[in-house]
Amino acid sequence: MVRKIALGLFALIALAAIALFAVASTRPDSYHVERSAVLAAPPATVHGVLEDMHRFHEWSPYKKYDPGMKTDNAGPVAGVGASYHWAGKGEAGEGRMTITESTSPTSVTERLEFIQPFADVCEVRFRIAPEGEGSNVTWSLDGKADFKTKLMSLFWNMDSMIGKDFEEGFANLNRLLASAPAPAAADSTKS
Repeated sequence: MVRKIALGLFALIALAAIALFAVASTRPDSYHVERSAVLAAPPATVHGVLEDMHRFHEWSPYKKYDPGMKTDNAGPVAGVGASYHWAGKGEAGEGRMTITESTSPTSVTERLEFIQPFADVCEVRFRIAPEGEGSNVTWSLDGKADFKTKLMSLFWNMDSMIGKDFEEGFANLNRLLASAPAPAAADSTKS
């Protein structure tokens, strides 16, 4: 009797696993997360902060995951080739962001590599457009969904999780931009 119950439970668990894998396999092969915000600085100023990897720690929404994480920079300070590497514990994991394209003052594109606790590569893009005296900035993340990502998407909503971090990053960036001194006005009396 116990053996029949155990075999029945095993069969039920096997069928549930097969169904779960079948549903996961129908998920999209890629993912996209995007948020936009109006920031209190002109496009050139926003672009200058976004392409300066030495300033990322000043507005990063991810430092909360491990305030003691180790970070370092490589390549130029800003622009194509500028890189930011982090290694932390827990959720912070380890990864690297490297700027692959930068067009002032309209866009910055990065290659985002996750090293630990899982390996993945994504594309991050910031699009910047003037809006009033500030800037409308769109932050997006695009990647390929392997089977593990598809399976995880059944339980976690990537758009909600990452989107929340983007929104926090925009709030941090807006505070940073608002606290920056205004550029000095040109003195027209000097020649």
